[in-house]
Amino acid sequence: MSAHDQLEVDGRQLTVSNLDKVLYPAAGFTKAQVIDYYVRIAPMLLPHLRDRPLTLKRYPQGVLGGHFYEKRCPAHRPSWVRTVPVWSERKKENVDYCLVGDLPSLVWAANLADLELHTSLSRARDVELPTAVVFDLDPGAPADLVDCCRVALMLRAVCERLGLVAFPKTSGGKGLQVYLPVNRKTNYDQTKSFSHALAESLEQADPAHIVSKMRKSLRTGKVFIDWSQNDRHKTTVCAYSLRAMATPTVSTPVTWDEVEKLAAHGRASDLIFSPAEALARVKRLGDLFAPVETLKQKLP
Repeated sequence: MSAHDQLEVDGRQLTVSNLDKVLYPAAGFTKAQVIDYYVRIAPMLLPHLRDRPLTLKRYPQGVLGGHFYEKRCPAHRPSWVRTVPVWSERKKENVDYCLVGDLPSLVWAANLADLELHTSLSRARDVELPTAVVFDLDPGAPADLVDCCRVALMLRAVCERLGLVAFPKTSGGKGLQVYLPVNRKTNYDQTKSFSHALAESLEQADPAHIVSKMRKSLRTGKVFIDWSQNDRHKTTVCAYSLRAMATPTVSTPVTWDEVEKLAAHGRASDLIFSPAEALARVKRLGDLFAPVETLKQKLP
C-alpha cells in the first residue's frame, strides 16, 4: 500500500495514511484492521457515539509508543466533521469537541490512530445533563474481573431494590462498568451524589472486598467503585470501542447471565473479547446496550 490512499465512505472522500502500520505489535494488528473493525461495528457503535462530545485518545506509534488525549477537535479536520463547544473551567473558554456520529467521521478518527473512543455522559444538545450514571469497577491486584462481577451483582441488587435497571459492559481490560440509564432532566450533582452514596453503602456492606475512596493505596485486593466518572468534565470509554492493550480488545456489553456465570466459577479471560469476537457477538445478540440510550428512569 502507498503512504496515502483515498477512500470513499458514504459519499465522502477521505485520505488515509500508513494503513499497513502495525499498531498492536503483539498481534500484528494494523491500522487497516483498526479501520476495518470500526467500519464493521459501526451500526452498533454509532448510536452510542452520536451527538456525544468525544475525547480522542491517540496512539500514532501504536500501543507501545505512548498516547495523548485530544479534547479540542483537530483544526485539520474535514469541514464535515461536526463539533460542539463545551465550557472548560480550567481554560476559561469553550473547547470544541469532535462529534463522531457517522461512518466517514468514524473512519477519519480511526485514521488518526484514535484507538480508544472516550465519550461524555451527556449529549451535545445539553452538556449539563448526563443520560446515565456509570459505575467503573476497577480491581486492585490480586483482585480481578471475577471480583468485579461479584461486586456488579451486588450493585445490580441495590438498583433492583430501587426499581432501577442497570446494564454491564467490560472495560476491555481488567474491569467492568455498570451503566444506569436516566435519560431525564437529571444533572451531574444528582448523579454524582447518588453514585457516591451507593458506592459508600456497598463499601460499608463489604469492606473486605470493596472500596469507594479514591486513594490508590486502599485498593489492594479490593474492587474500587469509581463513582467520580459522573462529572461533566470526565469521559468514559464507549461501548464497542477498542482498547489499547497488548493485543486488541473491545469494551463489550455483556448479559447479567454472563456476569453471574463468571462470578460463580469463571476465569477473567472468559469476558475478554477480541474485535472478531465482539463482531460475532453483535451478529448473534444484537446491541445489548441499546436500552442505555433510550430507557428513562428516575433516581430516588
